[in-house]
Amino acid sequence: MRADTADWLNALIERTPARPQLFMQALTHGSAAAANYERLEFLGDRVLGLVVAEWLFEHFPAEPEGKLSRRFNALVSGETCAEVARDVGVPKHMVLGKQARDDGATDSDNVLGDVMEAIIGALFLDAGMEAAKALVRRLWAERVDTQSSAPKHPKSALQEWAAANRRRPPEYVMTGKSGPHHNLRFAVTVSINGVGEASAEGASKQEAETAAAKAMLAQLS
Repeated sequence: MRADTADWLNALIERTPARPQLFMQALTHGSAAAANYERLEFLGDRVLGLVVAEWLFEHFPAEPEGKLSRRFNALVSGETCAEVARDVGVPKHMVLGKQARDDGATDSDNVLGDVMEAIIGALFLDAGMEAAKALVRRLWAERVDTQSSAPKHPKSALQEWAAANRRRPPEYVMTGKSGPHHNLRFAVTVSINGVGEASAEGASKQEAETAAAKAMLAQLS
């Protein structure tokens, strides 16, 4: 591990790791080594979900399950994980193969979100649940505290707009797929008959549909 990465990591997790190789794996893309972030991301995703679910349950004691679920989905989304990764400086310390770097993996929401979750998974294995919980609560605190109301998913909001305005439900069509395997981009167009359409891209079909719905809502507002 480079000296600057070791210093950055110690500051990020507020400790010196007992098993630094776990964190190197969490920062390593599949294009650079067989021992990469994918398995740790699988674990970290579950740790993040449990920590955020417990946090929201405590923080919003009067809210029903539906509102808690909307908050939860927004906070653990790949987009939010990628934002956190950028905020704490993850891109500078990622280990990538040349092709992945040339393809822009350091700015991919999909890759950055996975690496952030892998770091959480590595910390869980290295220091236990309480350490992982402390990291998540510190890095996500502002996002939890500034949620004035449970966010509504853009696709749900667009569906409700169509119903309220006596329009047919929105229709989503995938219009393209591009990029290398490790950094695929999906293009989707959403349309409401008699109203208009909007297009967007994402790292998955679902992400692209969500972005398209958000773009359509922006037009309608």
